[in-house]
Amino acid sequence: MPCRRPKIILAQDIDWPPYAFLKVPPTGDFEVGGFGHDVAMGLSSVCDIDMVTRQAAWADCWGSNVIGPALDNGVFHGCMTYTHTTGVRNRYMEFTNPILDENKPAGILTRLGSDGLPVVNPMSSLSGVNIVDVAGWAPTAEGLQLVQNFCTGSPFSGFNLITPTVGGNDAAMEYLMNGTADAMFVYADQAYNYRPNQPNVVPNWNTALWTGFGTQFAYIHTGMFAHSNNGTTLAISKLGSGLKDILNPCIDRFLQTRMYYDICVNHSLTADCFTNSHFPSAGPSTLSSWVQPTNTQTGDCSNGYCSCSVGVSSDAPHPSSGNVTG
Repeated sequence: MPCRRPKIILAQDIDWPPYAFLKVPPTGDFEVGGFGHDVAMGLSSVCDIDMVTRQAAWADCWGSNVIGPALDNGVFHGCMTYTHTTGVRNRYMEFTNPILDENKPAGILTRLGSDGLPVVNPMSSLSGVNIVDVAGWAPTAEGLQLVQNFCTGSPFSGFNLITPTVGGNDAAMEYLMNGTADAMFVYADQAYNYRPNQPNVVPNWNTALWTGFGTQFAYIHTGMFAHSNNGTTLAISKLGSGLKDILNPCIDRFLQTRMYYDICVNHSLTADCFTNSHFPSAGPSTLSSWVQPTNTQTGDCSNGYCSCSVGVSSDAPHPSSGNVTG
């Protein structure tokens, strides 16, 4: 029987634009799409390999601090666009090389009071504060012990970490907005990526929860990278599977192509991509707000990103329910 070239099946969910979402007409026929999908399909142009992408729930890939059952049992070979975090993920999974530079800083989100001020002080150590983690997503819970408060230069400590029984950003956001928690450990760009009315994206999340950025909720901490080992990777797979050994040479070649540059442009990710000879000469660039450490933010919280010097809302919970004011 003649040899056939390898076929690699990679999975993704459809609720994380621009990395993984559902394509709608006229650019797609309700198929999986996103930056990860486009890079995966491009690997066939540089390697003798067939790539297939399919939809799966994120929980099939990675759950609450444990590998997902479908990935563990080989239903597909890997899952796309995961951040290579420190800690527990490395005990279950292996990661391919990144397809984006280190671009997924952690952040801390909180509610805003009726006066527009945060209910948790950016200067707080978070001692006694109830903080909700996003189950099944990076940054993973142990990452909060690795990052620091850029306003004070000190680590966070003494916080009460809460993890919902339901995975995903919506469940954690509900905890924040209903007062079960007063802060949320989450990607620093998540509120932007979940903004309503994005063109050509079918939202698979509760857009009502994420309406009010800068008026109902805002980040008191941004730009925290110490939770991760690397940027966004093409694929995770079961530890020892060897998938990275197949894909890494192809990824390295593809990152040098014009097609990679075009994909970066199409998804407005050129600032996060690895540059090659097809990228224009670099000029002055402005860091996105979520990448900037909190001690470089200016002004109030009305753009969704609070500075270190903002005050604490008069609507903040009483100190006995957590050290939300200092």
